[in-house]
Amino acid sequence: MSGGRVLPPLRHWTEGGTALRIGGHSVFVRRDGPAGGAPVTLLHGFPTSSHDWAAVVPALGAAGLRVTTLDLLGFGESDKPRRHRYSVLEQASLVEEVWRRHGTGDTALVAHDYGVSVGQELLARNPARITRMGWLNGGLYPDLHRPVRIQRLLHGPLGPLLAPLTTERRFAASLRAVCGRPVHDEDVRDLWAAASRAGGHLLAPRLLRYIDERRRHAARWTSALEDFGGPALFVWGPADPISGAHVLPRIRERVPRAQVVELTGPPAVGHCPQLEDPEAVAAALTAFLAP
Repeated sequence: MSGGRVLPPLRHWTEGGTALRIGGHSVFVRRDGPAGGAPVTLLHGFPTSSHDWAAVVPALGAAGLRVTTLDLLGFGESDKPRRHRYSVLEQASLVEEVWRRHGTGDTALVAHDYGVSVGQELLARNPARITRMGWLNGGLYPDLHRPVRIQRLLHGPLGPLLAPLTTERRFAASLRAVCGRPVHDEDVRDLWAAASRAGGHLLAPRLLRYIDERRRHAARWTSALEDFGGPALFVWGPADPISGAHVLPRIRERVPRAQVVELTGPPAVGHCPQLEDPEAVAAALTAFLAP
């Protein structure tokens, strides 16, 4: 099962970035678009990398936006320390340090999946810094989050035993199970290459502790989402079994001022809108973010 390829080759994406040394670790960062453009930061999901955004970034840059993307610690081209205690709070601090290094002040922020939790933490810390907020499918409300079976297993006590058994084939099957549209074989191969580089797939049990953090910080993060006074946009794939159509009534009830773009297709988009329908995502984000 495969659709047309949407992502540029992973090597082309990584060749356009640089490595920053932050907290003793190497962190991969890209900067695209005009240097004087309005800043926007894109946060990726689990278990992939900033390459997820590669089909959307050119349109944002062409619209005059200065786009920052990065691989969070434990992902993609960034360092993947084996015995590290990964934390959403640490990832948020890493994003803040990237902003500091590049002189980024106020910025728009767009987040997907794991990045949603990082985005909520950043909002909770300093909502005045975020000019506008874009959300793609993610666990905004822990009680509505429905992790798939393999995530539950990797998050459980058997996780360290199961992680080494993850292969490209199993990764592909898991990805396609949460997408509403086909994903090209070459795109899947690059997504796996980013996730598994330097043994990154072995870190899944440690990275998945973010599920516990979501529960622990639920009140604070939910308040940050719902109390944000700036413009908000939700670009949502309703066919997502993890955080799909069942989340939208809560969003519409609790964040009534927000714009909602529901990617109904046909076929309806699933968990990875920027991979499944990058043109629609780019159009929605450009209209929302462009000065």
